[in-house]
Amino acid sequence: MQAIRVENLSKTFRVKRKEKGMRGSIKAFIHPRIEEIQAVNGVSFSVEEGEMLAFIGPNGAGKSTTIKMLTGILYPDGGRVEVMGIDPTKKRRQLAYEIGTVFGQKEQLWTHLTPYDNFRFFGAIYDLSEEETEARIGELAERFGLAAFIDTPVRNLSLGQRIRCEIVASLIHKPKVLFLDEPTIGLDPVVKENVRELIRQMNREEHTTIFLTSHDVGDIEKLCRRIIIVNAGQIVQDDSVEHLVSHYLDKSPANMQAQDRACAVKTGNGEAQARTLEEIIVDIYKSKEDS
Repeated sequence: MQAIRVENLSKTFRVKRKEKGMRGSIKAFIHPRIEEIQAVNGVSFSVEEGEMLAFIGPNGAGKSTTIKMLTGILYPDGGRVEVMGIDPTKKRRQLAYEIGTVFGQKEQLWTHLTPYDNFRFFGAIYDLSEEETEARIGELAERFGLAAFIDTPVRNLSLGQRIRCEIVASLIHKPKVLFLDEPTIGLDPVVKENVRELIRQMNREEHTTIFLTSHDVGDIEKLCRRIIIVNAGQIVQDDSVEHLVSHYLDKSPANMQAQDRACAVKTGNGEAQARTLEEIIVDIYKSKEDS
């Protein structure tokens, strides 16, 4: 079954532009100059239930806009979206019971409350009974190792502890799809690996579909088998991570030189050495900018 289906999705923003200084402000007020920016342009893809997908791109590529349309925060100008068979534009409340979100740079927890009180609050929001909420808190607290700080106010937690609590809060209602936006940002390497392992475990045991956006290539390599790269509002690559590393451009003569540059470099003894996933992703970003 497809957890996410997107067909020809588009979104354009109207932005007001003005010149510098007071004169520019007055001129913009009387005769505003409006510029249209196409954030998402004809994007189509699908994600199977239980899949772990990396949806990445440079800043301003349209990632966040796409996620906001998938979660019902923004309405698309064109195209069609379904998440677990639900149209976010028509049944956003129903969709909320099927998805969870974690934004590494935005808190959803009340910082003056303890994680435990936050989890009870989210259980009530999702209409769970007290028995269901307590059982789910106990299960997730054990899995994510929260016992030592579950009764400590969130504002006193370390960043790694807070991220674990953010993920638990998003899982209280057993969502079918979890949207992760930079879940390991700012974490040290040890904590990052712990969070990644918890995400893998959740996917493995609960078959949760993971929709990941991250600038950390380690997140992509260690969590996802498939990667979608977007740039300038369009999909420029949709491939498995394994295939992308070895062969991301086609075999046409026009692309052979670029492929050789992306997939191998010469070492000091003249032997070819495979390039990293990060270098290949950067090459794909640049190839779109140059086109």
